[in-house]
Amino acid sequence: MARSRKVTVSTDTQGHTAGWAQTEPAPPVAPDPSAAAFFDVDNTMMQGASIYWFARGLAARNYFTGADLARFAWQQLRFRLLAREHAGDMSRAKEAALAFVEGWRVEDVERLTEEIFDELMAPRIWVGTRHLAQGHLDAGERVWLVSAAPVEIGRVIATRLGLTGAIGTVAEVIDGAYTGRLIGDLMHGPAKAEAITQLAAVEGLDLDRCAAYSDSANDLPMLSTVGRAVAVNPDTALLRQARRQGWQVRDFRTGRRAVKIAVPSTAAAGLVVGAVTAGVALQRRRRSG
Repeated sequence: MARSRKVTVSTDTQGHTAGWAQTEPAPPVAPDPSAAAFFDVDNTMMQGASIYWFARGLAARNYFTGADLARFAWQQLRFRLLAREHAGDMSRAKEAALAFVEGWRVEDVERLTEEIFDELMAPRIWVGTRHLAQGHLDAGERVWLVSAAPVEIGRVIATRLGLTGAIGTVAEVIDGAYTGRLIGDLMHGPAKAEAITQLAAVEGLDLDRCAAYSDSANDLPMLSTVGRAVAVNPDTALLRQARRQGWQVRDFRTGRRAVKIAVPSTAAAGLVVGAVTAGVALQRRRRSG
């Protein structure tokens, strides 16, 4: 980007002086149709589990009790401590997810997700990971989130960050309400690799020219599917594998700074491939009235 020689000096309402060089607009970057980036969400794009922050927001609105939230927090901690879940654990997670969404209206979940993102999730977006995603966008590449989190969470995060879309678990919807049945399995582990492979075929992507980012060894199948894998805030197992494979490692946890993301004036969350809900072990409660 070319810079002009003119420097503007201004004083804000608190008397602080700031100077900056005016710049010419950067030339538009031609989209690269064959390259893309895929970002895990929990502890990669944001601090903590997105579904946990969603649960906290629901608890604050009296959709379930503090005891439910405490139990869910413990299950999330256990999820993070294990390198991978046993099949039985994933089965129970799926059953819990079904109990949670059954009967809920899609528009209600979307509205609540937008509110809860702004309150609890936006301040926990990792600045460093946000910059990594923006770098791909600036290079004319598309960027997808890949998560087992609810589609409402994935779509809201993607929209707020100006990303292309989100891949996630698909839930059945009839007449605008969730039936409590999932279409297929949770978007987890090998399912992520399968999903981005299918997306690449549809979108004409060259996976050798694509990048993937994750914090967890659970996502080794996805990371191994692309040409460039990056371990972000990695767990022990992923860090060990990244060093063995020579993958880049980025850790934003020391001296962490998060940023609240404002809604872009031209938010672009074009393609939402995926859908709803990961392992949510919560009792189903509704706000009276």
